[in-house]
Amino acid sequence: MALLAKGKVFAATVLAVVAAATGAQAAGKCGKDGSGFAAWVEAYKSDAARRGIDTGPLAGIKYDTGVIRIDRSQHKAFSGSVEQFLARRAPASYVSKAKGYMKSQAGLLKRIEDRYGVQPEVVLAIWGMETGFGANSGNKSVFGPLATLAYDCRRSAFFTNELDSALEIAQKGYIAASQMKGAGFGELGQTQFLPSKYLQYAVDFDGDGRRDLIHSRADVLASTANFLKGHGWVAGGGYGPGEVNFRVWNDWNRASVYQKGLAEFARRIAN
Repeated sequence: MALLAKGKVFAATVLAVVAAATGAQAAGKCGKDGSGFAAWVEAYKSDAARRGIDTGPLAGIKYDTGVIRIDRSQHKAFSGSVEQFLARRAPASYVSKAKGYMKSQAGLLKRIEDRYGVQPEVVLAIWGMETGFGANSGNKSVFGPLATLAYDCRRSAFFTNELDSALEIAQKGYIAASQMKGAGFGELGQTQFLPSKYLQYAVDFDGDGRRDLIHSRADVLASTANFLKGHGWVAGGGYGPGEVNFRVWNDWNRASVYQKGLAEFARRIAN
């Protein structure tokens, strides 16, 4: 998923990150290894408490070397040609499965398109590419990775904002802290929303009173469409390279091969 957005949403994100930068500075000195992590966590907890944030979910938190490895090697995941990328992330079996969803979930997908203007194949492509249609959403608490990345000097302010957002989600009861699990990079649910994006774009589309991106297919797909609409998606517009909506892929993921791969995956689902 996207790490930064543009336009008005970008401005809001910048303000949040600036605020988080202040919080990050107050929390303590960032680090490049785990040696200062425990002290940073205690300083963060103290600062967060002053800001009215419940840090209970951070009890027993440990430095996550795994997420640091992922962060440092992201470029490898986006290497190679579009076809090579699709072979890894959206093989022919995924296209077939998505075509099946186009039929079995036609009613839901039409309601989402009517509300948000995003074509069915587009939300299915994101769902498939992000987690294999929910099969690979992950089972790892988001708090360890987010705290580690907030402490890490590379993007401390950005991930301090995400950690604040994750704790807000738990504190307000949107999702129980014990259920806030993902694939290991601090993202939530079946299309891997960063916590701040959950707060901005998650919707309750099934009408059960909760914005559930972990269990509710309707909420997952509608929230994904709402994100795209919020970043300027033009209803019914093309989404391939050079077309009106292609630029919006950049707000979902900054990697060029990912953007082109999503567009092609969606095209194959639709055809």
